[in-house]
Amino acid sequence: MIILGIDPGSRFTGYGVLESNNKKINYVASGCVRIVANTTAQKLQQVFAGISEVVAQFKPDVAAIEQVFMHRNVNSAIKLGQARGVAMVAASLDGMPVFEYSAKQIKQAVVGYGAADKNQMQQMVKILLKLSDVPQEDAADALAVAICHSHSMVY
Repeated sequence: MIILGIDPGSRFTGYGVLESNNKKINYVASGCVRIVANTTAQKLQQVFAGISEVVAQFKPDVAAIEQVFMHRNVNSAIKLGQARGVAMVAASLDGMPVFEYSAKQIKQAVVGYGAADKNQMQQMVKILLKLSDVPQEDAADALAVAICHSHSMVY
């Protein structure tokens, strides 16, 4: 099964692609969709196009994304919610299921501790996927979402 993990953002949207087979996970790809447009509509179009391109290239069976969390800045939360919604639509356009996980669920699945920090998450993603380098932050977050989904699957 090919799993697409998505870490939506208004400046960078991370993606991570894993292959999961009988509880074994293998790294396939990861990266970021860089959002450089000026208007909100153009930014959302870039998120949509970027995730659509990843789906076309890797043909995942499922997608996983982090649930909305409370943000101190309302405007940031709205922008994140918009990017998240567009990413979900891009991933699910051809009927692919999209699963949602809380930040705590993702951290527990990857680190074993629901309040792990970014550095701990990045290091564990590197270790779990046997990568030579720590992935870029947004890509690591997306890979963590995919890892979480792979741990929650029933075989």
